[in-house]
Amino acid sequence: MSAISVMQAAVLGVVEGVTEFLPISSTGHLKITEGLMGIPVDDKAVVGFTAVIQVGAIAAVLVYFFKDIVRIVSAWGRGLVDREERYHHDYKFAWWVIYATAPIVVVGLAAKPLIDGPLASLWVVAGSLIAGSGLMWVADHVGRHKRGEDDTDLRDTMIVGSAQILALLFPGFSRSGATMSTALILDLDRVAATRLSFFLGIPALTGAGLYELKDALGSGVDPLPVAVGTAVSFGVAYASIAWLLKYVAKHSFNAFVVYRIVIGLLLMGLLATGVVNA
Repeated sequence: MSAISVMQAAVLGVVEGVTEFLPISSTGHLKITEGLMGIPVDDKAVVGFTAVIQVGAIAAVLVYFFKDIVRIVSAWGRGLVDREERYHHDYKFAWWVIYATAPIVVVGLAAKPLIDGPLASLWVVAGSLIAGSGLMWVADHVGRHKRGEDDTDLRDTMIVGSAQILALLFPGFSRSGATMSTALILDLDRVAATRLSFFLGIPALTGAGLYELKDALGSGVDPLPVAVGTAVSFGVAYASIAWLLKYVAKHSFNAFVVYRIVIGLLLMGLLATGVVNA
């Protein structure tokens, strides 16, 4: 029997699509939803399923930022054969994203037993939601929001890319939240921080989804739920991306901070009363 039904897959696809790029932790919300639906959060097939449906959200990023991606990749390709093109910011940025992805790959492979085991606990998720809220609040109020996307350099990209490790080790911290907060501390404005988070997420999340594909399809989850969850995730994520970019252009991250604290405390209450199993 499949560990996840088609209906459950659709629900998880909605949750993934809404939360993947909002700084509120997609992993945390997925684990909470799985717990409420009685799905074992540490099951190998479930872990693989949640990684694969992230590819649907990443596909939404690829479509939404298609022109930007083509511009960056084209600049990178031209720079490989033309020395003059190597001074172009897009050429450098392509390499920076590659470099900045290396730390999370190394840590992800080295710490996989911990990530799939003890760190998958919902108590870790609850604590990380609240801890990440503190970082986000400080970053949004300390950052001067004076630097745009064209002002980013290798140092910025490496530091922000490495921040993804926080979310990898502590599900609930939020990859988007960690990267956006770090970018804000480096004085990027909110839109630049959000776009940088998107671009850094493409290789990291795509790689994770492809790496876990064998587990999702070979450990008890039927292909149909995987396909449904991925498709739903794509559609919902596309709408979430469009909304988030408009929102951060005019608003602070305070609403996300409050929401994360509320969800974190609610989850602790559910765990303490036995409503949800850790």
